[in-house]
Amino acid sequence: MIKRRRGTMEASFSFLDVISCGFGAIVLLLIIAPVGDPAALEEAEQNLQTVVRELTEKLFDTRGESVVLNEDLKSRKEQISELEQRVARLKATLASVEKQSREIAQSVVVEEEQLRLAVQVLTEEMERLVPQDSVKNQLIGGVPVDSEYVIFVIDTSGSMQMAAWRRLQTEMLNILNIYPAVKGIQVMNDMGQYMFPDTRRAWMSDSPATRRRIINTLDTWAPFSNSSPVEGINAAIQTYYRPDRKISIYTLGDDFSGRSIRAVVKAVDNLNQAHSGSERLVRIHAIGFPVHFTPGRTPSESAIKFAALMRELSYNNGGTFIGLTDLRP
Repeated sequence: MIKRRRGTMEASFSFLDVISCGFGAIVLLLIIAPVGDPAALEEAEQNLQTVVRELTEKLFDTRGESVVLNEDLKSRKEQISELEQRVARLKATLASVEKQSREIAQSVVVEEEQLRLAVQVLTEEMERLVPQDSVKNQLIGGVPVDSEYVIFVIDTSGSMQMAAWRRLQTEMLNILNIYPAVKGIQVMNDMGQYMFPDTRRAWMSDSPATRRRIINTLDTWAPFSNSSPVEGINAAIQTYYRPDRKISIYTLGDDFSGRSIRAVVKAVDNLNQAHSGSERLVRIHAIGFPVHFTPGRTPSESAIKFAALMRELSYNNGGTFIGLTDLRP
């Protein structure tokens, strides 16, 4: 009896075990098995695959860019290294150049001091050897520059205005430059008409402003001219000569329309007579402009007469005649 009870209880426990395992398997299948619409699940799976593929492509792109950037960085580092080496070489060169510059500067100072001493000795020797009279009568470009007053007598004719005016302004500057400072300046045309009427019978004081004013006024100054310097020279001598004044008259022109050269020379000689044992009252210089000297052609008669007259006047009156060969400033 007792043995039969034990068999029944063992059979009951085995059945329960089978039922429990079956129930557990069903629950596990429910958990593992997909729940929901199969189409939605398939679409979600496709989207997930698409996202994975895009992320994979971006990862590859990023890795490629990383490789390029790493190579670029390596190249930049190499360039920086080369530049640093070059800068180091340049610094070394600069230091060497600065050292040489300091040495040269010291050498120049020594040489300048030696040259200064040599010039001083030479100057003292020259002052001892050269007579004082020769210093007073010095020449610049063949032109005596011992005068204290300068008068310009300018031909303002149409031919000068059109062809030679720019060159005339240049020559005016050149003449003024050989006189660093004078006691007085005056400008008139060959008829004796003043450039600045308010300075008539007076002297303009010399200054940079006065010289600029003269050169600038030449641009618009065009009084009537008869192409003969006689009137202007006579007016300059008669008005401005004084025994205590050293005066130079500069005549600038291109031709002479007068009839007789001899008559003009004689008239100027009478007016500019030298006192006994002394020089002429004033020096007369002249500059001839080649307005009427055309290459390949015979110069005009008036131009030849002007050259002959000015050569004679300058020679007789202690001056210099300069005939220009070019009208370019």
